[in-house]
Amino acid sequence: MNSRREMLKLMAATGGALVVTGGLAARTLRPDSRPVAATAPALAGPIPPFQVAMPIPRTLRPTSRSSTTDYYTLDVQQAVTEILPGKRTTVLTYGGSLPGPVIRARSGRTVVVRQTNRIADGTSMHLHGAVVDPANDGGPMDLIAPGAARTYTFPNHQVAASLWYHDHAHMADAEHVYRGMSGFYLVGDANEDSLGLPQGAYDVPVMIRDVGLDDDGSLYFDHLFTSRPQILVNGKPQPYFRVRARKYRLRLVNGSNLRPFEFKLDDGASFQQISTDRGLLPAPVTLSSLPLSPGERADIVVDFSRYAAGTRIVLQNTFFATDTTAQIMRFDVGDPAPDTSRVPAELATLPALGTPTVTRNFTLTLDPATGAGLINGRQFDENRVDFTVRQGATEIWEISNVDQIPHNFHIHLVDFRVLDVDGTPPAPGEAGLKDIVSVMPGQKARIQVRFAYPYLGRYYYHCHLIDHGAMGMMGQFDIVRS
Repeated sequence: MNSRREMLKLMAATGGALVVTGGLAARTLRPDSRPVAATAPALAGPIPPFQVAMPIPRTLRPTSRSSTTDYYTLDVQQAVTEILPGKRTTVLTYGGSLPGPVIRARSGRTVVVRQTNRIADGTSMHLHGAVVDPANDGGPMDLIAPGAARTYTFPNHQVAASLWYHDHAHMADAEHVYRGMSGFYLVGDANEDSLGLPQGAYDVPVMIRDVGLDDDGSLYFDHLFTSRPQILVNGKPQPYFRVRARKYRLRLVNGSNLRPFEFKLDDGASFQQISTDRGLLPAPVTLSSLPLSPGERADIVVDFSRYAAGTRIVLQNTFFATDTTAQIMRFDVGDPAPDTSRVPAELATLPALGTPTVTRNFTLTLDPATGAGLINGRQFDENRVDFTVRQGATEIWEISNVDQIPHNFHIHLVDFRVLDVDGTPPAPGEAGLKDIVSVMPGQKARIQVRFAYPYLGRYYYHCHLIDHGAMGMMGQFDIVRS
């Protein structure tokens, strides 16, 4: 990828600093929950990798069920965990764990989540990738006040997909997500069930992100890419994961605020990508490396049966990798296990693209003087609707990154198809249903968007390098009747 090589050169020349100047101050959250100014990062030294086991996030159980609906309770709360060995780290969580618990939903079956906000800031839970009405979208201005409660209703009228939930409170979401407020929401359906993919203990959610830690174990927060040198996988630093010699489905999400990754196995072996952000690909794609920008998801199947018991395989990051970010986690291969799973040659049928009738243009920039995030020269304004869209319309959106740092672009509610980036068609693994497109410096991405869902009202689009969105790189549109 020429764009990736140019990006590496640029980041090397600038010290790798994906910087947002101005705006929110650097802060650490102490055990008493009071944010305090941090004059400079006193970051802890690197933690030796592969010292702790990777935990699998627990699955949240419904508090009750009806013939059509599953009901859950999932509070926002502060918790204490161990990241640095022997040190206590205060985090912000859903349900008290880092990351939050997994919600496993079914297509066509409603999920209702009751949430009480038990932290000192307003919060808004966005189910990223959900087909949902505006009242339940978790918009950036639709906050749950401290001490208050509300319910979110998700009808799940969509195909099987690996979604995730995270905070979206405007100007606070970057810090809230950084401190832990995210988790998996996995939608299943009958088509996925019929394919014979790995399931149960062999279907594993894997959230990868980066943080910076003070010597005392506190999370350090600013907007510098270089202040986040520690990789966490499911909340633990560069862990190992014991696997049997058989196929595993790994549901990968880049949960970082700013850091893009490019994943590969250290022996160069291939794996199969079976899905992207919003669902299964038409057919599996064999890869030896997988790029994911913040917020993007991809499910891959790795067949560990090709390895002898005792083999150790490292999942590496090759995008601007440093001494502390080049190794993500290690797979420790054990004895064989019975395996009737498979990856069929056909996975899903994608909807027809339709005929576009409108082309829109979006230019992403950060103001170097103020640090404001801008789309088409304008910072987010909650009182401004940037444009209207006709329900049922098909449009082409052209997204240009004129900065010297990466951006990406996320649209609420809808999925889209990537048409090309700088005129080059998407790689097969990017050709499925997406809700984020990566746009590297100087690039222009063209996407085709179908507004085919039955909801009207206001939705959002923004850069999903969350710090950029927090600084205003966001807009809103209204869907109106055609």
